[in-house]
Amino acid sequence: MNTLSVVIPALNEAPNLPTVVNSVPTSALRALGWETEVIIVDNASTDDTAAVAAALGAIVVSQPERGYGNAYHAGFRAAKGDVIATGDADCTYPFDSLPELLGTLTEADVEFMTTDRLRRENRSAMKRSHTVANYALSALSRVLFRNGLRDSQSGMWVFRRYVWDGVDVKSTGMAFSQEIKNAATRAGYRYLEVPIEYRNRQGEVKLNALPDGMANLRQLFEHRFRRSAGERPARYERRHTPA
Repeated sequence: MNTLSVVIPALNEAPNLPTVVNSVPTSALRALGWETEVIIVDNASTDDTAAVAAALGAIVVSQPERGYGNAYHAGFRAAKGDVIATGDADCTYPFDSLPELLGTLTEADVEFMTTDRLRRENRSAMKRSHTVANYALSALSRVLFRNGLRDSQSGMWVFRRYVWDGVDVKSTGMAFSQEIKNAATRAGYRYLEVPIEYRNRQGEVKLNALPDGMANLRQLFEHRFRRSAGERPARYERRHTPA
């Protein structure tokens, strides 16, 4: 069997977890040869996130130091799968599409696959101000890193476990999302961006648009001119799979 770790950071997401965890199609994945673990990273929640996740059969990892990147650092340390898939605990990402996404990862023979939410059919699921900010940050990221990715801020990725071991991702906050993409493509891993359905968020919005946006902007320039071990200019080999 192939092994898959689905890593999901969660901050006060107890009401959403039954929908999110149950949307991971573990039976369908097993039929396709994938043994799946679901890891919920409790990022210092003040509600019943950890208890609900455990009751749903998920592996619960505690990360008391808040931050989107901090949660992923803890979750990836705990992940045992040969492949890691990610997404948020707010019902926005289509975990039910994992069989198709894993099929694409395998058939396209890529090592790091990210997703594109910035499509016309998804516009109603994202505030206009967030859409504009995503387009702007993604455009700047493409200029700086020349990897052709349309959506540098998407939080759903599917990648080989060894990719994480081969990159140096430092971000502890929201900039983690763009940094892992730029680090993986800059390091020369075979990569692909595919479109996904992006759904309406459920529950409280955690994004602090202005401070998070400014932090992401700073991180793009810091990363571009930082030289990390194993990184080299990315080969432009992006392939886009139509919806």
